Amino acid sequence: MFDNLTNRFSDVFRQISGKGKIREQDLDEALRDVRMALLEADVNIGVVGNLLARVRERALGSEVQQSLTPGQQVIKIVNEELIRTLGSETVGLMKPTSPPLIISMVGLQGSGKTTSAGKLAKQLKESGKRPMLVAADLQRPAAIEQLIVLGERVGVPVYSEKSSKPARLVKAALKEADRMGYDVVIIDTAGRLQIDKELMDELANVTKVAQPDETLLVVDAMTGQVAVDVAQGFLDKIRVTGIVMSKLDGDARGGAAISVREVTGCPIKFAGVGEGLDQFEVFHPERMASRILGMGDVLTLIEKAETAFDEEEAERTAEKMARNEFDLDDFLDQMSKLRKMGPLKQLLGMIPGASSALAGADVDEADLGRVEAIIRSMTADERRNPDLINKSRKQRIANGSGSTTQAVSALLKQFGQAKQMMSAMMSGGATPSLEALQNPGAFGGGVATKQRPVQTGPVRGQNRVKGKKKKKK
Repeated sequence: MFDNLTNRFSDVFRQISGKGKIREQDLDEALRDVRMALLEADVNIGVVGNLLARVRERALGSEVQQSLTPGQQVIKIVNEELIRTLGSETVGLMKPTSPPLIISMVGLQGSGKTTSAGKLAKQLKESGKRPMLVAADLQRPAAIEQLIVLGERVGVPVYSEKSSKPARLVKAALKEADRMGYDVVIIDTAGRLQIDKELMDELANVTKVAQPDETLLVVDAMTGQVAVDVAQGFLDKIRVTGIVMSKLDGDARGGAAISVREVTGCPIKFAGVGEGLDQFEVFHPERMASRILGMGDVLTLIEKAETAFDEEEAERTAEKMARNEFDLDDFLDQMSKLRKMGPLKQLLGMIPGASSALAGADVDEADLGRVEAIIRSMTADERRNPDLINKSRKQRIANGSGSTTQAVSALLKQFGQAKQMMSAMMSGGATPSLEALQNPGAFGGGVATKQRPVQTGPVRGQNRVKGKKKKKK
């Protein structure tokens, strides 16, 4: 979502980062470009004015003028003030005086409310909680079925009564939660196409019965300033404790995420960053600011890797590498874990500097799927021993995967190079750590971009293998 904004910021920072002295004229030119970038991203004009006024005041002060690196100091100020605009600190869920923690999900139809309820339930379950979902959206016919399907997928029970009234259903659900010992109750309330009296009356009735500890408003980030207006509309009518920004992975301009905290005064607590049920994050203002400014988000990347990769399994993989027994089944397993971490372009955007380096690149997510199809078209013996794959076998694998014999050969070549690299690392006495195993570049897939052809294996480190010197041109 923030690609265009990130690229614009990178251009501005590139112009001022090398300056030995920042003149007022230099600063005004840079802030003018920042202003245009923010407005084009659909950031609220008042928020833009406040943000830049704070940056200008600090940048003209002594902390920049007396700095040895004034350009870098200005960038630091922009980062700090953007974090302030986004909310300064991470705000988690409240702790109830006694269980269960009751969460009411509210929002307009189409905002992603029901899906966000399922994602939140999954996240809480994985953190050790025992959540229960309540299907209290009786206005939309498919809402109950949708929540039941989501509950089955994440392994969380769903309480529903199609013929009941919302307030009565919620009352019965809370009794059931108390009886079964669930410590979190997530209520999916009804939505409307717009804020109206009927919607607010129903929410008021549900709130009176449920007495929620948290009322989370789900707003669609792709609707731009409309999302901010919707948030303000709900805040004027009901008590909202936090905001969930859904669809932050969309191709909209992203200004709502920057504006909503300052305009409403309500903290953003969660963000939906993809369609997958695991693509739901606690909102960290400092990490989001870092992503927007093209500085990456290494902490979130590490957290995703720790979720996808098991340390004991990684150690077993390292032992197989040491014995030179790493095969295509292991390769496929590592690639599958990488894909579980999220879209490749999103992961690359978390690496500092990658956003600007890949500006304009067409990251082809389907390339990983093609590699997986080729490997899955091999027999078990072929995956364990790729040396068995001769010309006729390559043709069979290509036909089975819908690819070409050249693509099969390229994959096998890249895999062979990867094994050589791993073997050299082991013979040099360096055992790959969990972090090394989690490195996307180490386990293939490659990135298909407009600037270079598709690659199906490791790219970095091929010319640094022990015992091999880089060829001179």
